[in-house]
Amino acid sequence: MAKAPQKLVLSGSRDIPFDRLHLSQSNVRRVKAGVSIGELAEDIVRRTLLQSLNVRPILDAEGQETGQFEVPAGGRRFRALELLVKQKRLAKDAPIPCVIKAANDVVSAEEDSYAENTFREQLHPLDQFRAMRAMVDKGQDIESIAAHFLVTPAVVNQRLKLAKVSPKLHEVYAEDDMTLEQLMAFSVSDDHERQEQVWELLAHSYNRSGAYIRQKLTENSVRVTDKRVRFVGVEAYVEAGGGVMRDLFEDDDGGWLTDPALLDRLVTEKLQAEGEKIGGEGWKWVATAVDLPWGVTNGLREIGGVPVPRTPEEDARLAELEAEAEKIEAEWADDPNVPDEVHERIAAIDTEIGALVERPMTFEPEEVARAGVFVSIEVDGSLSIERGYVRPEDEPVADAGEGEADAVSEFAGEDSDMPIGVATANVVPIGAASGGDDEEDGEILKPLPDRLVAELTAWRTLALQDAFAQNPSTAFAAVLHAFVLSTFYTYSRESCLELSLTKVSFGFAPSGLRDSAPAKAIAERQKRWADQLPDSDKELWDALLQFDGAEQAALFAHCASQALNAQHEVVPKYDNGRISKHSVERRIAHSHVLARAVGLDLVGAGWRPTVEGYFRSVTKPRILADVAEAKGPKFAEMIDHLKKGDMANEAERLLEDAGWLPEPMRTPELLDARADDPAAEIEAAQMPAFLDDDAQPVDDDGEGIAAAA
Repeated sequence: MAKAPQKLVLSGSRDIPFDRLHLSQSNVRRVKAGVSIGELAEDIVRRTLLQSLNVRPILDAEGQETGQFEVPAGGRRFRALELLVKQKRLAKDAPIPCVIKAANDVVSAEEDSYAENTFREQLHPLDQFRAMRAMVDKGQDIESIAAHFLVTPAVVNQRLKLAKVSPKLHEVYAEDDMTLEQLMAFSVSDDHERQEQVWELLAHSYNRSGAYIRQKLTENSVRVTDKRVRFVGVEAYVEAGGGVMRDLFEDDDGGWLTDPALLDRLVTEKLQAEGEKIGGEGWKWVATAVDLPWGVTNGLREIGGVPVPRTPEEDARLAELEAEAEKIEAEWADDPNVPDEVHERIAAIDTEIGALVERPMTFEPEEVARAGVFVSIEVDGSLSIERGYVRPEDEPVADAGEGEADAVSEFAGEDSDMPIGVATANVVPIGAASGGDDEEDGEILKPLPDRLVAELTAWRTLALQDAFAQNPSTAFAAVLHAFVLSTFYTYSRESCLELSLTKVSFGFAPSGLRDSAPAKAIAERQKRWADQLPDSDKELWDALLQFDGAEQAALFAHCASQALNAQHEVVPKYDNGRISKHSVERRIAHSHVLARAVGLDLVGAGWRPTVEGYFRSVTKPRILADVAEAKGPKFAEMIDHLKKGDMANEAERLLEDAGWLPEPMRTPELLDARADDPAAEIEAAQMPAFLDDDAQPVDDDGEGIAAAA
């Protein structure tokens, strides 16, 4: 009969007085690493000894036990206890729990020491997160946990944040099907359902990076750096019940606001309050908007004001600040390592000087009573207040007829963003952007909607105006060309310059156009020239004669650029005598001539294909075709399963740095060598597809109608 296998007998354990224990020379740990002996000693004081020491009897020369024991495994714990004894916090004969092995055990003491440090398994990160959350749930504060485990409170907060991720994703992470980087990215949101949706989305995506996950989780939120947030303040938003998402693992510039509707309400209420405050100055109307529409002041008369003079105290303060600025500049001019506090002081000085130099204006009371104010929000969240604009119907009219008092200008017409009304201090929001229709589109590649083409070419017109203004030689040639056409070819329409120098306005302008780089450059140039020109037009001729040739050329180019119109306007179904399809075609063709001459670069000027500015207005097939053209078919396949909203967001991300432009914004290359003859080049230029006579017709909603199969 076979013998049963011998059962394992574990080494015995007992408490041994500390003064009978000695650190063994067989302990393999020689190099200090990890938690210091002092920190371990403090932890033993708090928690007592969590692990026994591994000891062996010390034998005398005859091989008999001496009653003393060596410690081959647990040397750091021994040294921590030894330190506590030296500090008289532990009795020298205090009983220490020990596991005792035979002195002549077949396994060497060195092997035991090595094994104890080799087979140690660190906690899985997920277990760490859950453990810290359990401690907090039982009443421990974050600072205490950080102190007890020798980490910073920020680390504890990070682990607690990871513990709040969806339990389903925790299980995925536990099975090593998700990286720690991905889990950290999911922690930016507390919405478990959305986290799980994004994880499912990753199954169909080549991009599974943490940055992509954060982008998907925050796409329906508003960054704290948004000017609307700066305007109302995060504190006011949170006090009103709004939530803020924070990324504890990446720089998030303050996080994201999770309730855009609440933010918009707070912005509207604060703009209304600011408008009422400004209306208290006596203005007839106050128009408020987050972003003022392009051309909002067209057709209005701007009244003149008188700057409020500085007081002697303000003059003294200005001189003091300027002297301090000069001193700082002289002190640090040649030092490449200027401290941050010096930069901060310079910025503070510049801000205070600006407030003293930019003087408030005073206006005549009778002008105030008939004029109004535009109030909007600057990029930094401050108020932009443009006072003193008079509508045509508010102008004083002598002997007005019975019906003239109710005349309505184009500015206050049916399609205008400005309200009609004469109520005192009338504060009305304008320019509210309407959301795009997110209905599912048909699976047909349709021509671009007319309105979108108009918006895209409005952007192109503005950028071309800016580039044109920076190229005086081209501006001279273009205007001269137009002059000759007008003189010798009476019925010619070969130029896109409207030489009456009527400032071009846009029937369809994309939101945010006033904040675009070309718009800002044009506005800054306009202000710079306005500051150099005399206040009275009677003095203008003599002032212009004082400019040298380069200054005259630059001013000429700036003025000429204001008349440049490269927008593809929507042509009415019935000829209204103002615009025709042929005139638009010739205008666009000539705009390509000028664009090539000035080296127009819309990507360099700052245009990007965004959801709001492009993708929301086109169909899903168009989005896929655009992505395939810009990045290749593989990238289009990555997003072809998505809904319209997600597809638009993905397309924006994919094409952000692709340098891609929609066809209406492109400048065609020359097809032959007739570049020296602008008129010949116009004749040779091919019409783009969106203007082609053979293009698909469009329905009333602006979407293309597919040809019958």
